[in-house]
Amino acid sequence: MQSIENKTFDEINIGDTASLTRRLTLQDIKLMTAVSGDLDPEVLNEDYVRQIPTDGVTVPSLWSSSIISSILENQLPGPGTRIIDLSIHFVAPITLGQIVTLTLRAKRKAPSNNQITFGFLGTDCNGEPVLEGEAITVALNHKIRREATEIPEINLKGRPHLRLLLEMVSRLNPLRTAVVHPTQTESLSGAIEAAKANLIEPVLVGPEEKIIKAATELDIDLSPWTIVPAEHSHEAAWKAVELARAGKVDALMKGSLHTDELMHAVLDRETGLRTDRRMSHVFAFDVPTYPRALLITDAAINIYPTLEDKKDILQNAIDLALALHIRKPKVAILSAVETVNPNIQSTVEAAALCKMADRGQITGGLIDGPLAFDNAVSEAAAKTKGIVSPVAGKADILLVPDVESGNMLAKQLEYLGGAEGAGVVVGARVPIILTSRSDDTTSRMASCAIAVLQSHKMQLRKSRSINRDGGQKHAKGRTRKNHPGSG
Repeated sequence: MQSIENKTFDEINIGDTASLTRRLTLQDIKLMTAVSGDLDPEVLNEDYVRQIPTDGVTVPSLWSSSIISSILENQLPGPGTRIIDLSIHFVAPITLGQIVTLTLRAKRKAPSNNQITFGFLGTDCNGEPVLEGEAITVALNHKIRREATEIPEINLKGRPHLRLLLEMVSRLNPLRTAVVHPTQTESLSGAIEAAKANLIEPVLVGPEEKIIKAATELDIDLSPWTIVPAEHSHEAAWKAVELARAGKVDALMKGSLHTDELMHAVLDRETGLRTDRRMSHVFAFDVPTYPRALLITDAAINIYPTLEDKKDILQNAIDLALALHIRKPKVAILSAVETVNPNIQSTVEAAALCKMADRGQITGGLIDGPLAFDNAVSEAAAKTKGIVSPVAGKADILLVPDVESGNMLAKQLEYLGGAEGAGVVVGARVPIILTSRSDDTTSRMASCAIAVLQSHKMQLRKSRSINRDGGQKHAKGRTRKNHPGSG
């Protein structure tokens, strides 16, 4: 185990330095808010965390002072140090995701009481100052060596973006949903929990005996819900699609079958749920280090999409973002670099998609690309590379080059970044809820909530289209009546 040792008062010379670099994350802000007891709801809203005010607010003060204390108590002077005064002056805003390097330098020593005054300076990734100040400490005259303490893992509950989805649908009617082949406890319990939350009205499609057996294991009463018998998963998929085509259900939900098996029935050109738009998948992630919901597309269906495919994939994602109440969603088209390179096809297609948006072929969002991942989600990274864009560092949607990169990105966010995700298929006649056996209850609920919002938006669009077409026909009829001699 690593050990730490102090420097005594006599060992420290004027000019000695120590430093520490940290990135301000959303998890940090939540922790500081919890510690301070700050009840201001603005502390965790999107605009606040994008640029934290610096005029004496709690969060940056606590965050900065904790880093300074870490340097003083672990490095210089080290273990046994007593901090008796600390003053911080903020020079510039500290933004979410910003990297700050804090450097302490010994300025004055007072042998009469072992006090050492340290000046400190905090700089961003460009070397620009963001804070400065002084700390007065009392250093020991004897050596101390201690075993370094392992930092405990702290998990803060909340997942605000996914839970916000559940709040959005609280006043909407549940979505009549065909749950396809829910023969295992995970898939059946997810559907029933969503039903109890008034998100869906499940129609259970699959082998009746297996569904009842799973319900018995879970001690669930299935009497309130309909079971549509099907001998196996293949038949269940086709029956569910048939129910959707007939208007008897308004959504599909994947149960205990492979995604390919369900999508084979959905994509059938004669009896499936195709529209004039290519279908695609959208993940909605709640990432602890990011201040807004992050949509990623397509990481599940389209393997190597063409430019025309990406146009539909992009429009699908924008339409879904609008349904989720994300106004004018910002779209970053990802590649390995942020400049157009003829040798990297994704950069050429990104430039073409941006021009298509300029020409009105893609609507509803702000689109920029190519952008590397860091420039898409970090304002500091975009600034370092001199990228001026309303999207860079603030993306709501990430369009990936292909399913391989998208799938890897999604799983990295989930398993290494602590992200929680939900997912749906868009571009079909009805929303299709894709869940994984590893999804927890909140993720399953959020996927259902997305489908409810998506369906609600589709119904509104359909209603407006009918009213508009009907009004035009009615107007034409009045014209002919007012001019009986015409024609």
